[in-house]
Amino acid sequence: MTDLPPLILSRERLLRGLTPNDLAKRVKAGTLVRIRQGVYTDGQAWRELKPWEQYRLRVQAAAQTFEKPTVFARHSAASVWGIPTIGQHHPVEALTLKNDGGRSRAGVSRHFAAPAGLKVVRREGLLVTDRIRTVLDLAAFMPFTHAVAPVDHVLRPDRARRLAAVTKAELEAGIGSAYSAAAGRRIRAVIEFSDPASGSAGESLSRALIHVAGFEAPFLQQAIYDSAGLVGYTDFYWKRSKVVGEFDGEEKYAKAAYLNGRTPSQAVVAEKNRENRSRATGLDVVRWDWAELMKAGTLERKLAAAGVPRRRTRSADIDARTRL
Repeated sequence: MTDLPPLILSRERLLRGLTPNDLAKRVKAGTLVRIRQGVYTDGQAWRELKPWEQYRLRVQAAAQTFEKPTVFARHSAASVWGIPTIGQHHPVEALTLKNDGGRSRAGVSRHFAAPAGLKVVRREGLLVTDRIRTVLDLAAFMPFTHAVAPVDHVLRPDRARRLAAVTKAELEAGIGSAYSAAAGRRIRAVIEFSDPASGSAGESLSRALIHVAGFEAPFLQQAIYDSAGLVGYTDFYWKRSKVVGEFDGEEKYAKAAYLNGRTPSQAVVAEKNRENRSRATGLDVVRWDWAELMKAGTLERKLAAAGVPRRRTRSADIDARTRL
């Protein structure tokens, strides 16, 4: 389980020697943060969490306040499985087995799911939809560009959590009769497009935006060589236009797995040297980060300016996606 700070429940405050006034004062001072009604955590620890870790703690907090067992789904189930999703400020999401259109209450969105064929597992102390159902739900109800990253992720083994890769055939089989015909078409479009070679959620989102913008599909993880040998592996490569695309995610300069014993500053220098060697072979290098990905049209303009060819017009591609 993600190493998250402990929760403080207002119903247990007397065990900690706290009064309602004590809680209010500590929240005002910032030493405590109220995650939801009746649930608090350490303020400093909360502020040090990444946005997706804060969201995971919100899911945990919701579970602590429910009287009945609750099955978490979609973004909430993904956070428990460690499946990356796109965007922030998602509501806590859970299932209801009553077909009354679902309901939202106390910061929790509930979605109807027919019990037939529904697979639920207990993970990290919470009831969640299984991995296949989780990513299929996201593919069915999220925009295409946001749905690719979760599916790409489960196609790769998650070694940190000791989870095997899921196959496209298993994902296809999981659709069954749980979704409408339109939702099934959306899911299949994501499955068909998905690729385990995407190295991160940012690369998956980039690839989806590249596709929707109508650009030619790039080669992924292409090896680049110069006279001295291997330069490195590029995130994206367009051979015809001799353009390399690099997504600069935070993990490239912060996570130990990517640093390989280097300091962040050494990683930055190494990346710059790699870029210079790539340019010296005649390649044009285009870089972008999360902020540029989340700003509509920015990546498209960068790639167009670099001369990345289109396979067809953007409007035709969007029309095709709209019909799914």
